[in-house]
Amino acid sequence: MWKQTTQFSAEEDWIFASPAQIGRLPWSYPHILRLFGAASSDAGIAHVSPHAMRHTYRSWLDAVGAPLAVQQKLMRHASITTTMNIYGEVVTDEMAVATGKIARLATNGTGNSTERDSTC
Repeated sequence: MWKQTTQFSAEEDWIFASPAQIGRLPWSYPHILRLFGAASSDAGIAHVSPHAMRHTYRSWLDAVGAPLAVQQKLMRHASITTTMNIYGEVVTDEMAVATGKIARLATNGTGNSTERDSTC
């Protein structure tokens, strides 16, 4: 959708080409950091770093079954231990169910839920 709306939509263009650089370079990290800061502030979140998206990306790669060696290459890690240890494990459905129950218990005194109870 972005490629259809940006002025730099050719196949060889950067995904987020900088208008200030006439599309020759991507947006700068400080610019992205300011955008993330404004978006997180607007959403009422104290702080969100663009780096957090790398952790999300790794989780999504794992969720779609990408082999660890592929994940390492896509994330441009020199060592696979960085991919495995620093970027952690994916959150399984069972973990999400258990966490949801704990959150409900903490907020309204009941950990019961009719959603996906059979997995936890």
